Amino acid sequence: MTQLEVTVLDKTFVPFISRETISARVEELGEAISKDYGDEPPLMIAILNGSFIFAADLFRALKINATISFVKLASYKGTTSTGSVITAIGLEEQLKDRHVIIVEDIIDTGKTLSAFLPEIHQRGPASVKIATFLTKPDALQYDVRADYTGFEIANRFVLGYGLDYDGFGRNLPDLYVLKG
Repeated sequence: MTQLEVTVLDKTFVPFISRETISARVEELGEAISKDYGDEPPLMIAILNGSFIFAADLFRALKINATISFVKLASYKGTTSTGSVITAIGLEEQLKDRHVIIVEDIIDTGKTLSAFLPEIHQRGPASVKIATFLTKPDALQYDVRADYTGFEIANRFVLGYGLDYDGFGRNLPDLYVLKG
């Protein structure tokens, strides 16, 4: 059951998108990806930390063969983007001639993916697509567009379903928005 309010550190959040709505949308995305790839098993590259819950649920929603790997990139501190992207865990998979789906928790300014996509393209994949749980069109500062989007939201700070506030709140199964 969704809590009416949650307090994480010094901030209060209110319900935004329920776990049931999230689950239904992730299933739809899994079906769309399965249909698009058919017999061509994609490699999903999930960007840690935020996308791990979405990536796991999306991966299980696929009706086709696929593989998954992880990279750790970061551009947030607190509730705002730092403006720089740090690579903490790099990509080790061979991408040449593979179909790649980058899995992101949220496309906010687009900085993280704009920094990561050139590295992916240099490795010669057959195709590259982006699946994101959330996108904030009003916050976008880089030319990054998702091929599969869970939800478009306003430029507000959200928490839960893998998204955090200074490392906390990722475990909430529903999505919350900063109160106020």
